Amino acid sequence: MIGAALVVVLHGTTLECVAATKKDIDARVDTALERFYKDVSGGAELAKSAKGILAFPNVVKAGFGIGGEYGAGALRIDGKTVEYYSTTAASVGFQIGAESKTIVLCFMNDEALSTFRASNGFEIGVDGSVALIDVGAGGAIGTTTAREPVVGFVFGHTGLMANISLEGAKISKIKPE
Repeated sequence: MIGAALVVVLHGTTLECVAATKKDIDARVDTALERFYKDVSGGAELAKSAKGILAFPNVVKAGFGIGGEYGAGALRIDGKTVEYYSTTAASVGFQIGAESKTIVLCFMNDEALSTFRASNGFEIGVDGSVALIDVGAGGAIGTTTAREPVVGFVFGHTGLMANISLEGAKISKIKPE
C-alpha cells in the first residue's frame, strides 16, 4: 500500500509495525501534543502563535551498522488535522539498538508553512532548516524562538534529549485509511 501509514512501536527490545488509520495517528498526536505542552515551559504559548504544527508522536530508529528511522504524524492548523505525513531517515556508522522519540515542528510564519505544504517530499537541511531548541526538563523557550521560521523539538520518555539532529530526515505526505 503506497502512501499508507505504518506505526512503528518500540516494545522493550522488539519493534512492531502496524498499519495506522487516521484515527490512530490523530490519537497519538493528541497525546504527544499534551506531553509537549506539559514538558516544555512555554510550549503551549508557542503553539498558539504557530501557523501550523507537525507532530510525529513515535519515531523509531533502529540499527546495526546501518540504521533507519520511521514515524507517522499529522499537520495541524488551527487545532485541526489537515494532512498526514511520514518521516524517514537512514544512517551509516557505529550503531546498535533501537530508540523512540517524539518530534514536534512548529511553523511560525505563513511562508514557511506554505513552502512545506507545497513541497513534494521535504528534506530537512536541504529544502529548509529547522531550529532545534535545546530545552532541558523544566526549561523555558527563549523569546527569540518564535522569530525562527520553523522550530523543532525532539523529546522522549525522559524529557527532551540534547544534541539531536534532524538533518537529512525526509518528510512526505501519506494517505492513511
